[in-house]
Amino acid sequence: MKGTPQEEQYFESTNILLYIYNWRRPLLIVSVIGAVLSTIFSAPRFITPLFKSEVVVFPSTTHSVSRAVLPQSFPSGSDVMEFGDEQEAENLLQVLNSDEIRQRIIESYDLMHHYRIPEDSKYRYTALNKAYENRVQFSRTEFMSVVITVLDSDPDTAALIANDISNLLNEVKGRIKKERAIKGLQIVEQEFLNLRSELDSMEFELTKLRERGVHDYESQAEVFSEQLGIAIVKGNDKAARQIQNRLDTLAKYGSFYVALRDESRILKDELVRLKTRYDQAKVDVYQTLPETFLVNRAFPAERKTFPKRSLIVLISTLGTFLFTLVCIIITDTIRSQKKA
Repeated sequence: MKGTPQEEQYFESTNILLYIYNWRRPLLIVSVIGAVLSTIFSAPRFITPLFKSEVVVFPSTTHSVSRAVLPQSFPSGSDVMEFGDEQEAENLLQVLNSDEIRQRIIESYDLMHHYRIPEDSKYRYTALNKAYENRVQFSRTEFMSVVITVLDSDPDTAALIANDISNLLNEVKGRIKKERAIKGLQIVEQEFLNLRSELDSMEFELTKLRERGVHDYESQAEVFSEQLGIAIVKGNDKAARQIQNRLDTLAKYGSFYVALRDESRILKDELVRLKTRYDQAKVDVYQTLPETFLVNRAFPAERKTFPKRSLIVLISTLGTFLFTLVCIIITDTIRSQKKA
């Protein structure tokens, strides 16, 4: 009579346990050998222990120093104390992965020698970059902060590299923005100087017109016309001729004076606005603000992060046990088939 599925499963489990028990001696010996070998080969002599240090920073929302510190000019400017959002965090990651930061860290710490890359290696720079990417990593957290993680065989070096990368992040991002600000300053400065030169030329022309007696066309024309009428009524021909000469001078230069005066007023207003922009551009070039908010600086780790010897020994022992068991089952099955 055939047993139930539960009974068959019980018998199968029992058979497996009995089978393992029957082969317990070779399984135990091989597993112990695997544990001993994994313990030996996971030692620092064979696997270099690595220590981890981390720096946590938040991006800032300040894109322009003048916008942040001159709110009277930019009422909707960024708050200098405000943390950045996802976009700013992604920008930080791009800067952190830049060749400039990587190269400066490599040169500062002589990572080619520190990572023990042979000088005669054909692909030494490829190996160097791969080692750098494996040991220096950047990530964004769910809180929009950016974590700089450094693994190194020396805990002090790991902390120093992480902190230097944080400093370089501010320096490189600030330099990129400053280069753009310098270009903007040059453009605004040239426009400001050109406008001021044009205004100076107009003021020179207005000065020459004032020397000819044209000071305020509208009020002078009104007053001279009134005085001319009075002189004519009184029969004062000499005074009338003098006033008429002045009116002729106003008629000759008046329109030019009015045009220059009105345009000069417009340019003066524009010069004031341009001077404000000029001052703001100089602030952006010569003043700086930190590009990040530093939350945690890196410090030397007291315990290694890699490798986890206990985990390596456990996995190696279990793997050796299972592999040996499979080999025994296969060998025993083949032997049984040959006897049959």
